[in-house]
Amino acid sequence: MFKIAAKSLAIAAAGTLAFAVAVPVASAQRQEISNDMRKCGAGASGPAVQVEVSGFKATTGRVRVQAYPATKGAWLEKGAWINRIDAPVSPRGGKMNFCVPLPEAGAYGIAVRHDVDGSGKSGWNDGGGFSNNPSLSLLSLKPSASKTAIRVGPGVTRIQVVLNYRQGMTIKPIG
Repeated sequence: MFKIAAKSLAIAAAGTLAFAVAVPVASAQRQEISNDMRKCGAGASGPAVQVEVSGFKATTGRVRVQAYPATKGAWLEKGAWINRIDAPVSPRGGKMNFCVPLPEAGAYGIAVRHDVDGSGKSGWNDGGGFSNNPSLSLLSLKPSASKTAIRVGPGVTRIQVVLNYRQGMTIKPIG
């Protein structure tokens, strides 16, 4: 999930991950939550998004998953996220799963950020990805809300996000 401000482009190739939800920002309650997979399990009522994140280039650092309103004005804007999960990267490697409950059904966008060194700051080695896995480039690290928006119903919506990292002068998945 990445958001990179234009001024930080020179020092970072990937940024914050985010979700977008068609809920007015004023009514959204921002909350850092734990990753409770029971809320996406069998019999879970939702609405929620189960996010399978893959393509980690390292088993170090932290991963952050955020949900934002899927509106042009809120998507990837600082402080506009609805729910956020921040967790250590699995030392086993491979895929990680996250369950992000949402306030109501609607259009959302998902952003994921892998902070490889766990510094809390965007850096050249960090990675990220978004719902719908849009293509990224050094000139276009922030896809539009329309490219990342997903429809979330009253139940659990399952998506996959593949992380992208800077590789030379390109941004793409590892491997």
